[in-house]
Amino acid sequence: MGQGNSQFTEIELEEYQDLTYFTKKEILYAHKRFKQLAPEKVGHNRNAKLPMDKLLTLPELQANPFGERMCLIFSSTKDGDCTFEDFLDMMSVFSEAAPKSVKAEYAFRIFDFDGDDYLGRRDLEKTINKLVAPQQFKPEDMEALVTRVLEEADLDDDGMLAFAEFEHVISKSADFANCFRIRL
Repeated sequence: MGQGNSQFTEIELEEYQDLTYFTKKEILYAHKRFKQLAPEKVGHNRNAKLPMDKLLTLPELQANPFGERMCLIFSSTKDGDCTFEDFLDMMSVFSEAAPKSVKAEYAFRIFDFDGDDYLGRRDLEKTINKLVAPQQFKPEDMEALVTRVLEEADLDDDGMLAFAEFEHVISKSADFANCFRIRL
């Protein structure tokens, strides 16, 4: 490959291909999209890290109510800023080729706002608020909705959803994988 085409060697591309759900062509396209967000930074430094506010200018993230959470979850430094590898991981998980189980794992992490490995009442409220924004439920309606979700999904009646319970719920949703997809 010519220098104008790629900052990556064939071996690096093969390694990225092994670690993602992307073809080499898709990896190069993902890098092009990443570079377009800050050409002055990425063009000179292949290890450049882009700030979350730059990443959120990507239309696919800008339109997603969880764009900020996605950046935080995939950021290797957990501050929302992403290297190309972080970005590639994020795009790979949300690609059409990623299995539903992988999407479920990351969806759970995105919805787990407090990071305690459970979706509690507050996590569910925040998730619902992001989904319906800018509209908001009245507090009593939110309470009823969260209670209903827990009645349906909380199989061990502990007042929160563990990953297995979350996975069980989304396994019934034929549309889940389509909702967790970004086309590059």
